[in-house]
Amino acid sequence: MILGIESSCDESALALLDRSKGIVGEWVSSQVTLHAEYGGVVPELASREHLSNFAPLLRELRKQYSFAEIDEIVVTAGPGLAGCLAMGIAVGNALSISLNIPVYAANHLRAHAHSVFIETHAASPSDFDAELDRMLPHLSLIVSGGNTLLAHIDEDRLIELIGETIDDAAGEALDKGAKLLGLGYPGGPKLEAIARSGNSEAYDFPRALMERANFDFSFSGLKTSLRYLLEGISEAELDRRLPDICSSYQEAVVDALIQKTGKALRNREYRSVGLSGGVSNNGLLRQRFRDLAIGARLTPLLARKEHTGDNAGMIAFSRIFEKSKDLEMKIDIHPGARITHVF
Repeated sequence: MILGIESSCDESALALLDRSKGIVGEWVSSQVTLHAEYGGVVPELASREHLSNFAPLLRELRKQYSFAEIDEIVVTAGPGLAGCLAMGIAVGNALSISLNIPVYAANHLRAHAHSVFIETHAASPSDFDAELDRMLPHLSLIVSGGNTLLAHIDEDRLIELIGETIDDAAGEALDKGAKLLGLGYPGGPKLEAIARSGNSEAYDFPRALMERANFDFSFSGLKTSLRYLLEGISEAELDRRLPDICSSYQEAVVDALIQKTGKALRNREYRSVGLSGGVSNNGLLRQRFRDLAIGARLTPLLARKEHTGDNAGMIAFSRIFEKSKDLEMKIDIHPGARITHVF
């Protein structure tokens, strides 16, 4: 089996992937409550929590599985908070030495792109390569924290970045908008909950870069537009208008993502289109994305909700996705172990 280790931000996570069955176990320790009082993730606190969390997670894993069943380790090596990444890599290196098995590095964002194929592998592990071939080329929309990306995955599983945000990402826009509205942290889910009872057409928030031929995103102007709106509204009026503001604001973010994805779909031939990353857990975005894919007569692949955020399942799975295409570049980190960069 393959052990996945994730610690790029504020989630300590482990996962075991059986090559013949798919993911058989996942263990996660969240820090959301810890960071809520600060209105965002504090890197030093997050690193310290990882140090405390991994030992209990490993003990839980050992209650169900033996370390002797693990023959490879995959650990997130970036992007992420340096101190947090270091904790996960240290755990991977220590286990590599003690178990005398190799450790590989995974790119967190590439793993998000891969995550939409986890169910395909679990449904038919022995036929995964053939099933994947029928789904490529693939367009991937990744909306994860501070990243909003569009990527093309070709028939050889090589990833080409074709669009990205030039300032704030979609997740940042939602969280910062929620903060301006006084909703607290994490803001995106709270804003979504209030938006359900609002009118999405009440306010015409901007969608940036829509007229440009490229596939890049921009959300900083959206946040600024909200700030200007709030400057002219009293607290009492804000309470009354809050559902409409949240709904319209969320609509602007989702609409920009869908419009740019649709433009990319029309630019090349694709067999499938995928949605992944923490923001992909947004219900409105998931529905609009499915509608877009079906309208384009393509197979929509959406990461399972447990694999949308920072999770070790996608990290372990990245080894399955990348391995057969020989994308390894070996770097010696200590005698008897190696770490491999696959991005």
